[in-house]
Amino acid sequence: MKIFIINGVNLGLLGTREVDIYGHLSFDQYLQRLVNEYPNVNIDFLQEDDEGTLAKAIAEAKDYDGIILNPGGYTHTSVAVADAIRTTSCPVIEVHISNIFNREEYRRRNLISAYCIGSISGFGLDGYRLALEHIIKKCEPR
Repeated sequence: MKIFIINGVNLGLLGTREVDIYGHLSFDQYLQRLVNEYPNVNIDFLQEDDEGTLAKAIAEAKDYDGIILNPGGYTHTSVAVADAIRTTSCPVIEVHISNIFNREEYRRRNLISAYCIGSISGFGLDGYRLALEHIIKKCEPR
């Protein structure tokens, strides 16, 4: 099984940015835990701040069994990312570390969810593992 984890804008700062919301663990540290816990799953990872590059990576990810996507702030603003999700043949699960519906009003506007097979919000970094488990159990390997 081949999974693509894609993180959007500012998520490269995990572990140092707003640690009261996002925690002290960097994503690289967390990713290593996932790789160790799921040795039979090929996990590729991209962290991308640029909206166009992020959308292109999603649209071109056709050889994966699933995409786990945390678009960060692009969740609330990017028609380009939403359109990329619509065009990929790969199932996409949206993940947010914090509960975006329990934060600022503008974060409740979500342009992404309607095009994903599911959304996970508010479970910290464990949301990525939950998404991975779903793909492993429910999605057909390519």
